[in-house]
Amino acid sequence: MHDVRGAVVYWMSRDQRVRNNWALLFAHRKAESLQQPLVVVFTLAPSFLGAPLRHYDFMLKGLQEVELSLRELNIPFFLLQGEPETELSGFIKKLKAGAVVTDFSPLHISRTWKKTIGKTLLPIPLYEIDAHNIVPCWIASGKQEFAARTFRPKITSLLKEFLTEFPRLTPLDSVQEIIPVAWDKIYKGLNADQNVQPVEWLKPGEKAAEAYLDNFLCNRLASYSVKRNDPNAGALSNLSPYLHFGQISAQSCALRASGSNAPETDSSAFLEELIVRRELSDNYCNYNGFYDSFDGLPAWAKETLEQHRTDKREYLYTSEEFEEGATHEKLWNAAQLELVKTGKIHGYMRMYWAKKILEWSETPRQAFDTAIALNDRYALDGRDPNGYTGVAWSIGGLHDRAWFERSVYGKIRYMNASGCARKFDVKRYIAQFEREELFPS
Repeated sequence: MHDVRGAVVYWMSRDQRVRNNWALLFAHRKAESLQQPLVVVFTLAPSFLGAPLRHYDFMLKGLQEVELSLRELNIPFFLLQGEPETELSGFIKKLKAGAVVTDFSPLHISRTWKKTIGKTLLPIPLYEIDAHNIVPCWIASGKQEFAARTFRPKITSLLKEFLTEFPRLTPLDSVQEIIPVAWDKIYKGLNADQNVQPVEWLKPGEKAAEAYLDNFLCNRLASYSVKRNDPNAGALSNLSPYLHFGQISAQSCALRASGSNAPETDSSAFLEELIVRRELSDNYCNYNGFYDSFDGLPAWAKETLEQHRTDKREYLYTSEEFEEGATHEKLWNAAQLELVKTGKIHGYMRMYWAKKILEWSETPRQAFDTAIALNDRYALDGRDPNGYTGVAWSIGGLHDRAWFERSVYGKIRYMNASGCARKFDVKRYIAQFEREELFPS
């Protein structure tokens, strides 16, 4: 593959940051070696998998910070509004670009965009860099992994090679005209559901992400392994939205955690989730074409759920009742209302939340679709491999084993409210989220 003479374009997509970004670093080095200018462009699709205002707001505020940081490096930032296949191709041809660099995503929509755009760009090369995972997804494994236990040794053996410090990004010598993005116009052109409003408790952007990481490492990592499954403990890092939008690098988080003074049991528990479990999710979505569907579940899980599909359900709820947190159980309602109000559910409760949707839906397939829809609509880290994999684990036994058989669940792992009560103060958790506050009658 040979680069054509002309500017190097970094098509930023999944990794929306300037610091510690392998895709941007590669594009920067490519521009220097070719002695060509570097341009960063983001394509804002008019509707991305049904994302509401909450998600667009978090993303756009982060991108405003990206624009300012790039300006300090003499790198122009452009935001194109419209379908990427049309807008980006036209932009690159108008610019007479010589090479295009983009970041990796295993999701269908991103892969379709790249495939289409790659064909229209010829002979201009399109480079894809995995700036999201520590070990590039296709290097970590060349197939869909059965479970964390099969994936863990593969990725662990590669960390010495890939878990390295980042080189510094230096300003480019070339002076280019930098035209500010018309952010007001961008907001007005959004086609996003206004009913799901932005959250106020979490500030978007690279700087805020770094501050949350600092706070977590200093104040909560040292007790993480003990407190992480207690929704009342405030023990979590709250980094998942930042990781989802690429506003912070998982690799830099891992390096910081590894070098912290926290006990090894705590740092190991965090790194298991940050590296093994998170990158296993990318593995699933990359190698399973039905990752967002019931059809993608393991054969044994689909079989056992089908065998129990007609089992009598003690309770049945519509998708609207689930969305409004209007079930008979206050604990489940609190988890749903936490999602609606804050844009997140505590990790332990998200597993419980999904399993109860299975228990109270007419069919397992309907339950899967409901859980995905609710998570993607309200969770700040929705439309993410972690979310698809988490629902597939909770409802469909993905990366898990068969358990004792029971009604409705079949051999899928079971969870109940009494198990939650043994782990944390359920009443205290419920008291934080009142249905009337969000859905007044």
